[in-house]
Amino acid sequence: MTLLIRSQAGRTAPPPTQRRRRLSSHSIMGPAMAAPALILLAVFLAIPFLGAIAMSFYRLQLNSTRAPRLIGLEQYSRLFADPDISAAFLHSLGNNFTFAAVVVPVQTGLALGLALLVNGKLRGMAVFRTMFFMPLVFPLALVAVVWRLIFARDDHGLLNSAISLFTGGSIGPHDWLGSSATAMGAIIVMSIWQSVSFQMIILLGGLQAVPHDLYEAASLDRAGRWSQFLHVTVPGIRNTLIFVALLTTVFSFRLFDQVYLLGQSGSVDIESTQTMMYQVITTGYDQNNIGQGAAMAVVFLVIVTIVAVIQRRLVRQEGSIR
Repeated sequence: MTLLIRSQAGRTAPPPTQRRRRLSSHSIMGPAMAAPALILLAVFLAIPFLGAIAMSFYRLQLNSTRAPRLIGLEQYSRLFADPDISAAFLHSLGNNFTFAAVVVPVQTGLALGLALLVNGKLRGMAVFRTMFFMPLVFPLALVAVVWRLIFARDDHGLLNSAISLFTGGSIGPHDWLGSSATAMGAIIVMSIWQSVSFQMIILLGGLQAVPHDLYEAASLDRAGRWSQFLHVTVPGIRNTLIFVALLTTVFSFRLFDQVYLLGQSGSVDIESTQTMMYQVITTGYDQNNIGQGAAMAVVFLVIVTIVAVIQRRLVRQEGSIR
């Protein structure tokens, strides 16, 4: 004990200059590690958003000899005062909320079910993991072609053929994409099929991080599978579930590709499937009104941010600071 005290007492503290160097190196490492992500966020998010704000104050048209004309807040006032523009804007926003209200809970629940399934220790489970993840690696254009064949309105459509087979031909073919009653539902089914595997992988990582000792302790307390799921699994992946729900919400409001690609066939009911991103693109490029499209994009981003903040406030992650 005396030797230990002497050895510790004999140690000399590093000089102040060396300590300052260590502190400065540690303070530099954090920003240096975060710099690539911050640069990418600035290039692909902050700068385009600031550019959209600037363009929304101008009357700007592509391939026009006229110089952009500063009109102030006119694009925003037209967005809420013009009956036609306001009606289309609110209708597209309503379609976005309808899509998100269905996709977020259904896709999150389905992803959790698939994650629980592939987390089991059964033979051939790697094959099932590959099959469930495979739709995510397919190009979205290919996915749209496949689902266009499934939802084809004639007798040769795969879904109509299956219904006719099981009903003995008593139910005729239905135009799944062209009918206002089923067009949004068809896009919802396609989107969930194509994207659920991404959420499944995230939730699978959360499930594998839950300590196995908790399940053993629950088994010793004679807790059944359902009780273990409610009191061990769900609390263990609570933060992961919240993250997946937030991510799915943002992706739901970003809906554009599915509507656009399926609409190329000319059989989609655009009025019932038109989303905000679709209206922004068509207004800016098809109607050649860049300023109005930029104003729509700015207002829509503000709405999505408010929705994400409200959702974040309602469901807090464990360990997060209010």
